[in-house]
Amino acid sequence: MLRRLYGWTMGLAEHPRAMWWLALVAFAESSFFPIPPDILMIPMILARPSKAFVIAGVALLASVIGGLAGYAIGALAFEQLGQPILESLGKSDAAAAFSTRFNDMGFWAVLAAGITPFPFKVITIMSGWTGMPLYTFIVTSILARGLRFFVVATLLWKFGAPIRDFIEKRLGLMFTLFLALLAGGFYVVKFL
Repeated sequence: MLRRLYGWTMGLAEHPRAMWWLALVAFAESSFFPIPPDILMIPMILARPSKAFVIAGVALLASVIGGLAGYAIGALAFEQLGQPILESLGKSDAAAAFSTRFNDMGFWAVLAAGITPFPFKVITIMSGWTGMPLYTFIVTSILARGLRFFVVATLLWKFGAPIRDFIEKRLGLMFTLFLALLAGGFYVVKFL
């Protein structure tokens, strides 16, 4: 099923209303959909490099608004909607233990999920469920998703198709390593 969704999403990149589809996928991915908007963004930017930053901006705006929908699911309808979504992702068992620590590291959790391959919808729902301050959630979502989408757009705009393999296979790992180094740097500064 996931393979069919991926193929369907890739086909949307060539659609005349691809920008609207990108907005819809970016919105949905931040709250319930399993396919990241990057798979639409990449072919769209490769087809129209001059629109790279507009495409990234659409993905950013729709993703943050979708994140607010995920936040609302967690805050207002966790039992009815949030729990089943987390169960479908295999994350429900860890939810209770996670919620006690979540708000202490809320900024970092949203940042990490927003720029790494970790499902952003899990963090948006958990943010609402645990009552993370909305301002913190919004600012961090803009920072994280902006960084992710605009780095992809910049790399594709600058290097074109040859960088596609790196983005699809290794960019998530690079963001994860960056966050680990950043956290390590904070640890060293604080404790040494």
